[in-house]
Amino acid sequence: MEKFQKLHGIAAPMPLVNIDTDMIIPKVFLKTIKRSGLGVNLFDEMRYDRQGNEIPDFVLNKPQYRDAEILVAGDNFGCGSSREHAPWAIADFGIKCVISTSFADIFFNNCFKNGILPIILPQEQVDILMADAEKGANARMTVDLESQEVTTSDGEVIPFEVDAFKKHCLLNGLDDIGLTMEKQGAIESFEAKAAAQRPWV
Repeated sequence: MEKFQKLHGIAAPMPLVNIDTDMIIPKVFLKTIKRSGLGVNLFDEMRYDRQGNEIPDFVLNKPQYRDAEILVAGDNFGCGSSREHAPWAIADFGIKCVISTSFADIFFNNCFKNGILPIILPQEQVDILMADAEKGANARMTVDLESQEVTTSDGEVIPFEVDAFKKHCLLNGLDDIGLTMEKQGAIESFEAKAAAQRPWV
């Protein structure tokens, strides 16, 4: 998993509340078990018409937000079914950080396991970031995980909280497999000892 340390990029404003995982990646695209290739279908039903043409008014179809790496969203983001394809699609599109007043628990935890930083802030601070994101591509935000701060394009600094263990995992690019591999020496030692004690197994 790619390390997340400091991100300086375009933020896209998406003030809709209760964006569920089916809106993030519709169930028709859940046939794959690969983490790549889903970005093109992120927010598919809001992003394309029935003929497959882009809807110009949708935020990620606007020229200034096509390369967005931060999403400033409305309340209760990622609610609905517990599909891990939702953070897969977000990450594959290129979004590395989602900021909201609240997230569904399973989606929130899945973000960390897929290299995405979900940040929870009070409504008044999300409103500040939403207004900053609405300025377009020239208004870039900085998200510093080490110092736990979001800095607006105007230099306003907003601190955020993050679980220490989850922070460690993101800073070091550790998913569940990576965490296990940190114990590789101990695992190999255990296996060698077990093989010596029970050679018939």
